[in-house]
Order: sequence, then structure tokens, then C-alpha cells
Amino acid sequence: VQLQASGGGLVQPGGSLRLSCAASGSIFSINVMGWYRQAPGKQRELVARITSGGNINYADSVKGRFTISRDNAKNTVYLQMNSLKPEDTAVYYCNAGVTTTVFKEVEVWGQGTQVTVSS
Repeated sequence: VQLQASGGGLVQPGGSLRLSCAASGSIFSINVMGWYRQAPGKQRELVARITSGGNINYADSVKGRFTISRDNAKNTVYLQMNSLKPEDTAVYYCNAGVTTTVFKEVEVWGQGTQVTVSS
């Protein structure tokens, strides 16, 4: 199972970006999908996660600005980021909890995409 993330880049403060992450491979079901981020010199932290049933959690720092969604038919998770701040600058990683076609539970990480918020 692999995750392919896209959509990062350079944006000015107050701007928006949309990240996408598509899962592929021997997938039976995806139980949870989420986004984490890691800024230089800091630990990786949860940004947002969404379960197969639609339950959502956000980090306090992004509530009201970021929106996570998923397209189950496409095995894809999105992160719409609005009102971006310089402190949102980080490498963003997608993550998924997957049940494979041989009914093995695996946690998968994407390759990371850089988000830089700067004027």
C-alpha cells in the first residue's frame, strides 16, 4: 500500500493551499486517513484526521482554518488550508490506517510535501 501526496508549495500569509493524498495498492478498506506536519526542529504533530465513518479531529491550532475531507471511492484524503500563517510552514505527511486484501492492518505514511508560508 502506498500514499502519494501532492499540493504543497509556497504561499503568502493569508493564502490557501489544498493538499491531496491518494492511497493505492492491495486495499480492502481504509479506516482512518489524516495529515501530520513537522516543522524544522519540532516533533511531528497531528493536523487533522478523518475516520471512515466521517468523524473528524483537528489540532487546536488549525481549527476554523483547515478542512479535512475524503473521497472513499477514490481512496483519497484532502486538506483545504485557508488563512495560512507562517507558523503553518512544515513538511506535511499523509497517513492512513489500512486493512489490506489479506486482512492485515497496516499504518502507511506518504512521502511528505513542503508547505511554506512566507511573504
